[in-house]
Amino acid sequence: MNRLWVRLSIGFTFTIILVTSIPLVFFFLFRLFGLMDFTPPEYIGVTIENVEAFQGFVEGFVFQQLIRSLITAAVAGIGTGILISRSIAQPLNTLEEGARAIGEQNLTYRVDLNKGSHEILAVARSFNQMADQLQQAEVQRQNLLADVAHELRTPLTVLQGNLRGILDDVFPLEKKEISRLFDQTRHLTHLVNDLHELAQAEAHRLPLNFVEVDVPKLLQQAAAGFRPLAEEKEIDMRVELLGKLPYINADLDRLQQSLNNLISNALRHTPAGGTITLQGESATPEHLTIRVIDNGQGILPEHLPSVFDRFYRPDASRQRYDDHGGTGLGLAIVRAIVESHEGTATVDSAGENQGTTFTLTFPVENS
Repeated sequence: MNRLWVRLSIGFTFTIILVTSIPLVFFFLFRLFGLMDFTPPEYIGVTIENVEAFQGFVEGFVFQQLIRSLITAAVAGIGTGILISRSIAQPLNTLEEGARAIGEQNLTYRVDLNKGSHEILAVARSFNQMADQLQQAEVQRQNLLADVAHELRTPLTVLQGNLRGILDDVFPLEKKEISRLFDQTRHLTHLVNDLHELAQAEAHRLPLNFVEVDVPKLLQQAAAGFRPLAEEKEIDMRVELLGKLPYINADLDRLQQSLNNLISNALRHTPAGGTITLQGESATPEHLTIRVIDNGQGILPEHLPSVFDRFYRPDASRQRYDDHGGTGLGLAIVRAIVESHEGTATVDSAGENQGTTFTLTFPVENS
């Protein structure tokens, strides 16, 4: 009795019976109050007996017709109610099956969008969109687990091998060997910290301390911090301010972190004699743009959509982490930080050896 189609059928049937029984109720009321009695005038010449006989015939006929109509309406109501309620309940049953399939981790299940009313189809479309997002999230989760396992395996293998060598007296217990082991533990710490920070940012739980940020000063300080390393590599570090730049409401430490990641990335991929430019521009009153431009190795067009992905490496033969302690999470963290400021992070490159431009766009609050 708690099934939707049963309840709809019963309700629909009772409604029809109620409506069709109204004439029958009036019929009995008329008889009860004598409203159907008719006494003919004497001049008509019709006897009372004939009138009563005729009235009895009419009442009987009307009563029979009302009963037949009531029974017919009840049967038709039951049938129609079942058909209509079934047509409503069937798509809901399909959604129920879909929800059960998703709950059982069958993320490939999709609901048929060719059956049901407009409202039911809208729910089905939303269900399929949810299933698509869950499937994508599951793929990303599996990829992340595989990447993390791979990233952790290398330093752990090195640590285990070296420690085993020390225990077996293959390697002497010297400061040089201990320093090499310490470097591996430092990389592991860096990787774990980056993963934690990225997870917080993508979950919108990254602590942010919003203040008014002087962007020209931020760019000058960022360039000054990396200029000694750039000079050592014979790379020219520049700052360009295109027009007057407004203050933006942002977390200063996180912006510095994003710039540091981008500049470090540019230094790794720009050869001696190259140029790295930190550029600030307020192209519109609503947005401020920061660019990190280099004329280094560049990125092939097919790799551009994946640059901000976790652990992404355009060259599969490259080592998974470099001499500067990179974990492959720097650009992913940059994007997560920028998006936590309701901004956007993009990358452009004309191709191999054509340089790369990373663009960070932030909203400007006009007072």
